[in-house]
Amino acid sequence: MVTAYPLPEGFTELEVFAIGTALLVEALLGFCLNGLTIISFRKIKELRTPSNLLVLSIALADCGICINAFIAAFSSFLRYWPYGSDGCQIHGFQGFLTALASISSSAAVAWDRYHHYCTRSKLQWSTAISMMVFAWLFAAFWSIMPLLGWGEYDYEPLRTCCTLDYSKGDRNYITFLCALSIFNFIIPGFIMLTAYQSIHQKFKKTGHHKFNTGLPLKTLVICWGPYCLLCFYAAVENVMFISPKYRMIPAVIAKTVPMVDAFVYALGNENYRGGIWQFLTGQKIEKAEVDNKAK
Repeated sequence: MVTAYPLPEGFTELEVFAIGTALLVEALLGFCLNGLTIISFRKIKELRTPSNLLVLSIALADCGICINAFIAAFSSFLRYWPYGSDGCQIHGFQGFLTALASISSSAAVAWDRYHHYCTRSKLQWSTAISMMVFAWLFAAFWSIMPLLGWGEYDYEPLRTCCTLDYSKGDRNYITFLCALSIFNFIIPGFIMLTAYQSIHQKFKKTGHHKFNTGLPLKTLVICWGPYCLLCFYAAVENVMFISPKYRMIPAVIAKTVPMVDAFVYALGNENYRGGIWQFLTGQKIEKAEVDNKAK
């Protein structure tokens, strides 16, 4: 670790190194797993279906989260943010864009699975492409708002990475947070909840449980929930009274999303897993049925 710069206030040498290491491991593992998902989609013809395009959208967004985490890890080892205020704004925007796109794409997959299992309607390419484009444009809209003055990007407590500034807790922050949460967490969460509940009821009637219907929503809540709680707490109380190292924990947990998503949506998908195996070994998929199921 570079020793020319002092430790960030509120952190010990070991804590800074531990956070940097955690971010680096999350970034490398998540990038490798989601990179494998992307390459397999590109190389294996059987995987190139409308339903798997939505899985690809999640993988692309999660790779973006990994890049964001890698930059944060590098800065943590340096003990300071080396890219200036403009770099901070770009880093915050890129992190928010990919995080929101990942959540929206997860909701799109839930919607597709509902129709696949409950209405038996087949997703068309035009619909899948439109959903993917909408997810990214919708994420871009909310991510650009802090650059235009509604909300604000600033340094995390470690001051080696940037995100939405929740330290002020003023009206500007509260209005942005409420709108952001409704459209990018509550509504996607509701879509996932209702979709997977309907699928679960369908599985109970048939007696064939194709996959764990509770896992996608649990992933959303466990990975993003702590960060959302911190942001909401900052809207009603002065969050600066909380130790900086404790305020960094939700951010580190959120960066586990790429790893978890890879297992839930790609490696946990029977068909997609077969495609990845074919890409790695050259052995052709025996069962080419694409149903976007997660075991």
